[in-house]
Amino acid sequence: MTLVRRLTTEQREKLLALPLVGVLTVAAEPGRAPLATPIWHDYRPGGLVVVLTSPRLRKARLIAEAGRFALCVRETEWPNRHVSVEGPVVETRPVTDADRLAMARRYLPPEIAAAYVEATHEEQGGNVSISMRPQRWNTADFTDLAERLNLSPASL
Repeated sequence: MTLVRRLTTEQREKLLALPLVGVLTVAAEPGRAPLATPIWHDYRPGGLVVVLTSPRLRKARLIAEAGRFALCVRETEWPNRHVSVEGPVVETRPVTDADRLAMARRYLPPEIAAAYVEATHEEQGGNVSISMRPQRWNTADFTDLAERLNLSPASL
């Protein structure tokens, strides 16, 4: 009996589509560890993973050089599940105000999202949208293990 299961295709895509802060990872320069950084993302099942970032940041340069990146998201409550996905960049384009507002609305309450976009316009107005096609997936679901150990969120 496997205590840590893999997620089905539908489960992993639903998990990746949740507004959880992800950790973006990309290959770095020789002699350095891969770059790993928290980031907001957008994903619709069957679609592309989209992140927004400044083209002036090391992260954007490394993604352009590698032509790919990985993203991992994890639920915070026990028993948790996680999914990581890796794939090639298929598009990099300038971000629109509509892109920024849509991303902010995924992560912030509606009454704060518009104010956030306005307050950060000068700093983030020149950002780029980077889209990745999911190619490789890695998942884990710890529900069975929690049940076997008789661990519920209330018992922790």
